[in-house]
Amino acid sequence: MSDLKDYVDLKADELKLRTTKGLSTAMGRLAALLLSVGLLVIVLGLLAVVLIQWIGQWTGSLAVSSSIVCGVFLVALAVVFLLRKRLFRDTFVRLFIRIFYGDDEV
Repeated sequence: MSDLKDYVDLKADELKLRTTKGLSTAMGRLAALLLSVGLLVIVLGLLAVVLIQWIGQWTGSLAVSSSIVCGVFLVALAVVFLLRKRLFRDTFVRLFIRIFYGDDEV
């Protein structure tokens, strides 16, 4: 009976360690993702300002150039929306399966 208790305790410890490892890996990747997205937003914002100014000089109107840049971002948003399942859900499901079920190459 003592062996069974030791076995269960070891399995519980193994589960705790695997969960801790998986969660720490997931949280590290989430932090890196949030940092990357934040930097991407800043870069895209600055790029939008530059494009508005450049196209505004070309067209002679900042309103027209703002509309053009807004249209480009709306098209990009539509593409991301249409591909959201493939880009996000499937990617994250595979990532979490690898993290929590033991692919150490991740």
